Amino acid sequence: MIAFVSGPVAALAPDTAVIEVGGIGMAVQCAPGTLAALRIGQPARLATSLVVREDSLTLYGFADDDERQVFELLQTVSGVGPRLAQTMLAVHAPDALRTAVAAGDEKALMAVPGIGKKGAQRLLLELKDRLGAPTGPAGARGIGSSVGASWHEQLHAALLGLGYANREADEAVAAVTPQAEASDRPNVGALLRAALQTLNRTR
Repeated sequence: MIAFVSGPVAALAPDTAVIEVGGIGMAVQCAPGTLAALRIGQPARLATSLVVREDSLTLYGFADDDERQVFELLQTVSGVGPRLAQTMLAVHAPDALRTAVAAGDEKALMAVPGIGKKGAQRLLLELKDRLGAPTGPAGARGIGSSVGASWHEQLHAALLGLGYANREADEAVAAVTPQAEASDRPNVGALLRAALQTLNRTR
């Protein structure tokens, strides 16, 4: 198992970071909130989880070990694969997921694109007593804030990377603009969660 990768950021895409490790570029699939904290040429350390399929080896990256552990635990639920698990962590921080499961909050889980009422009920049933209690302030996340001038570009690219159409991404960015403008340093991770919830309500 590759527990983490550490090195300068060689490239960034809407859903991938390339980390240079010993002269080799490691492509790591990351949630948009995690990518928002990375800068090309700057050092980075990502906790990782290797997902093995018959036709592929995919390395998923996370801001910290807690995110990785929750990612792996989510996939033990029937019907949850790595993509959905990563989307859940894009919408909810690990402690927010723990709080939702502990409280039996179906609506919080249904805010994740791809999870309906039955899926939320299954998650609550199978994760009960397994995620543990929240370890810090709800919604806390080990990533930095984005640079204010480019938050809209990062958020738009992140939504496209998650598979939304350009029009949907534009509408979601517009919907969270008041929230972003209320802060001197908009946090792309928090804005992404708000944007995904907005998109989920309109579907």
